[in-house]
Amino acid sequence: MQIIIAGGGIGGLTAALALQARGHAVTVLEAVREPRPLGVGINLLPHAVAVLAELGLLPALHAMAVETSALVFANRHGQTIYRDPRGLAGGYSDPQYSIHRGELQMRLWAEASARVDVRGGQRVIGVRDEGDRVVAQIETAEGPRELEADLVVGADGIHSALRRRLAPDEGPPCWRGVMMWRGTSWAPPFLDGRTMVQAGHSQAKFVVYPIGAPRADGLQLINWIADRRVRDPEPGLTAPDRADWSRPGRLDDLLPTFGGWHFDWLDVPGLLTRAEQMLEWPMVDRDPLPRWRLGRTTLLGDAAHPMFPIGSNGATQAILDAKALAGALAAHTDLDAALAAYEDERRPMCARIVEMNRREGLDAILDRVEALAPGGFTRLADVIDPAEVAREINSYKAAAGHRQRAP
Repeated sequence: MQIIIAGGGIGGLTAALALQARGHAVTVLEAVREPRPLGVGINLLPHAVAVLAELGLLPALHAMAVETSALVFANRHGQTIYRDPRGLAGGYSDPQYSIHRGELQMRLWAEASARVDVRGGQRVIGVRDEGDRVVAQIETAEGPRELEADLVVGADGIHSALRRRLAPDEGPPCWRGVMMWRGTSWAPPFLDGRTMVQAGHSQAKFVVYPIGAPRADGLQLINWIADRRVRDPEPGLTAPDRADWSRPGRLDDLLPTFGGWHFDWLDVPGLLTRAEQMLEWPMVDRDPLPRWRLGRTTLLGDAAHPMFPIGSNGATQAILDAKALAGALAAHTDLDAALAAYEDERRPMCARIVEMNRREGLDAILDRVEALAPGGFTRLADVIDPAEVAREINSYKAAAGHRQRAP
């Protein structure tokens, strides 16, 4: 098939590689003319790493990223609530990686450019079905143009033009009053140098993990995310204007909340003051759609299921979409049947994750401990049954697609 992918992000590029591996002729159209390695860190869960490994990218991931050993849940005093081994250490068949989003995207861009037709500076603004073909309407610096294909895949993010065909009255993304500040800092390694930590609670949470090996001076590039509720959730609450997304953050917005978070194993305000970059975003998502396909188009990644960044699901679920779409097209000769199979496999799970994350997802346990022991604890068992914590975390993981290898 001739397939156009609108969007050259992690999901779109992975889809291009997966579809090309199945024999399809793929063209990727990315709005940015020359992508650069922008952004900060992300986590790739083992089931996403397995997909990239199938595409031959495991050696590159291992060289670029930090192999995550565990996810630690902690209170705002830095006391451990639960330690969840991850990747190979957690009994998975594949590693989990912490990696710089921009570096991963650029590696995928290079891999895709070597295998398929990748074009920058071409924004898909709409499509038109013509019988058994579909025409992508494209905006370029040189003027409008069109390109015909058998299928168009909308991987164009939370503000997707192709999603608007399915939900023209959807309006802006949903916001519940939480802002995120994301940054990177060079700092001494903490814990074992490979651990991801979520500390605090839903009103103020700090997520931190390394995304590179220590350099010669012993410092390691640490990725961090500081979440803070700035507005109470209410019906119709509107996020800050899109023009303000990814704007430079200010230390003064964070120190009043996180300035006293000095852990035995990490100096949070010290990490913030060392930031080499700090960007501010609203934490937003969208309501799950009742369908992803219309005519000879379908959606993938944030265009299909934007979700709160809880549980390391954003990039991971987009990568799983890519594998599922390629598999469905291989299993069904009829395009409608293939797109239905892809949607049936992925849409219900992603809708569940959106809803779970709106209920704080894996972070719900942090709120419970904060409510029971706001001043900290001597023994966790005096506050909450550790078995209850384990059950809740493992239940979320199962619903989000975590699968450990059989004994």
